[in-house]
Amino acid sequence: MSWSTPLGDDLAGVWDRLLDGLDGFDRLEMPFPVRNDLVAMVPSPPVELGHRERMLAMTADRLQAAFADAELDPADDGVALVLGTSYGAYLDEEMETLYDWAVSSARAAGYAGNPVCVSTACSASSDALLVGASLVRSGRYRAAVCGGADIVTPAKWLAHSKLGTLSDERLRAFDAAHSGMLLGEGAAFLVLERGSERAGRSYAVLRGAGSSNDAVGTTAPAADGHTVRTAVDRALRDSGLRGIDVAVISAHGTGTVLNDEAEARGLALAFADRDELPVVFGTKGALGHSLGACGAIEAITLILTLRERVAPPIVGLTSPIPQAADFVRPGRRAVQGSAGISLTLGFGGFNTALVFSVEEGRP
Repeated sequence: MSWSTPLGDDLAGVWDRLLDGLDGFDRLEMPFPVRNDLVAMVPSPPVELGHRERMLAMTADRLQAAFADAELDPADDGVALVLGTSYGAYLDEEMETLYDWAVSSARAAGYAGNPVCVSTACSASSDALLVGASLVRSGRYRAAVCGGADIVTPAKWLAHSKLGTLSDERLRAFDAAHSGMLLGEGAAFLVLERGSERAGRSYAVLRGAGSSNDAVGTTAPAADGHTVRTAVDRALRDSGLRGIDVAVISAHGTGTVLNDEAEARGLALAFADRDELPVVFGTKGALGHSLGACGAIEAITLILTLRERVAPPIVGLTSPIPQAADFVRPGRRAVQGSAGISLTLGFGGFNTALVFSVEEGRP
């Protein structure tokens, strides 16, 4: 696996910064009024490169890193490529379709086949993993490189400012003072192979995936949380695990009032039969909301949490909202168990849950 985040692109270094409660936000002047000028951008490629070129360069670089980490040849026709994004650079610079970005990124990374491109808003890269898992399970491909990329652009910044989803202060997921999200950007890719392919080399096992759709509106989530529970239930059923087996959850945690409350209600429903709820954490207070890239980035943070037995702090959380008071806490938290869920909730009602596990008793 590989990633590029506002806190860097090395797995260990970014993980240490997350554990320390650091964030990647900085102020960036815009040519028009926005609700907040705080944004979390990746250090490279530089903004002077232009939106389309930055998106392509970041995607290709992280794809090459993922292929290298797995010691896979991008020219191998037994490897599928599934890329996810929201709008990428599409709203700000001329490009024919989002699929052009996928093909150009694939070619730049040395991949000669036809990639799959998924665009399901903020769930896009989680859905890329879901699709990639299906392709590997089908037997058509022996491996799949899956994930997503997204960048901050003026159009997205202005849109979220006008929509009112942008915080006027800081991103405080599940906190009583939450007032909205802040934009981030990044790229992340994970390589899926059959468990028997190269035993001993894997970071974790993708045990199952499940999805649902609210079908209630363009942007606002279903307030009662039942569709969130549906996605979690389907992922657990696919994994063969039960709710009691889940030790930790990487939440979507955008910091918007509607999303935080709906997600909290959904998790409470999904784990209502447990006396003690799983540890819940989120990283958008540190990395911003990277839209179509966040699902893959957060899948990696979940894997690292399971491997290291500790969840990073929810940056900005001091006083949990009532709906989340039973499962979120300020600061780092110990994790006891080998399985977890990465959850994403996207505009358009997309909900996707991914179940990962690590080997019991690993050092």
